[in-house]
Amino acid sequence: MSHENYRACIDACNRCADACDHCSTACLQEDDIAKMAKCIELDMDCAAMCRLAASAMARGSEFAPKLCQLCAEICQACASECQQHEADHCQICAKACSDCAELCRSMAA
Repeated sequence: MSHENYRACIDACNRCADACDHCSTACLQEDDIAKMAKCIELDMDCAAMCRLAASAMARGSEFAPKLCQLCAEICQACASECQQHEADHCQICAKACSDCAELCRSMAA
């Protein structure tokens, strides 16, 4: 299947990875870094998974649907964690993760 069929999901994965990278870096600047540890951990996992899923879709990999299913799961976990924090970067990240999870679930279906 052409990677253009996955364009919306690829774009969402890339936006999410960028938001997660920004969030994890911004979390390291927070006063209580220990409180942000789970957020940072999930941001890093989510960014890595989103990039892997986007790459698989771009290549038209037969494993893209399975990777997108896992990506949706990780994105949802990251969104749930980020939603618990008031910082703007966490709220922006939560939105990007939720959007990506929705598209990845659709793509994997």
